[in-house]
Amino acid sequence: MVPNPARRRTSAVKFVDTNILLYAISTDAHERGKQERALSILDADDIALSVQVLQEFYVQATRSLKSDHITHEQAVNLIQSWLRFRVQENTVAVMQAALSTRHRWNLSYWDAAIVEAARASASATLLTEDLQHDMDFAGVRTVNPFR
Repeated sequence: MVPNPARRRTSAVKFVDTNILLYAISTDAHERGKQERALSILDADDIALSVQVLQEFYVQATRSLKSDHITHEQAVNLIQSWLRFRVQENTVAVMQAALSTRHRWNLSYWDAAIVEAARASASATLLTEDLQHDMDFAGVRTVNPFR
C-alpha cells in the first residue's frame, strides 16, 4: 500500500499509543469492547503515531509467549497499512525533548518519548491508557479512550 501524501499533510489531532494498535488486533473476548473502540479510533483521518509506536507494536504483537501473537508477515502488513497516518520519525530533537520531559514529570524515558513524538507531530491529544487520564504535558493532553 502506498501512503496517501495528501492525508499525511493534514495536521494530526490525535496521537495513538501502542496499546491502541494492540487492542485493534486482540482476539481476547474480555477485550472485545476495547478492540471495537481501537478499531473506531483507527478508522479516523486525524491520527498520528510514531516509529517508536510501530516498533513497540511489532515486538509485542509477535511475541511467541503471547497466546494470540501474530506472524512477522501479519505484523509487517499491519504496519504498512498504518503508514497511511502521519508518522513521526525518531529524531535527535524528539530524543532531547523526551529527556527533558522525563526529568520534568518523572516519566519513564519511553513514555516521555511518546509524549514528545505527539508534540512533534502537532498533536494536542495523546490517546493512551498508559499515562494518567487528562494529564497536560505542556500542551499535550492524555486521554484514556477506554474509560
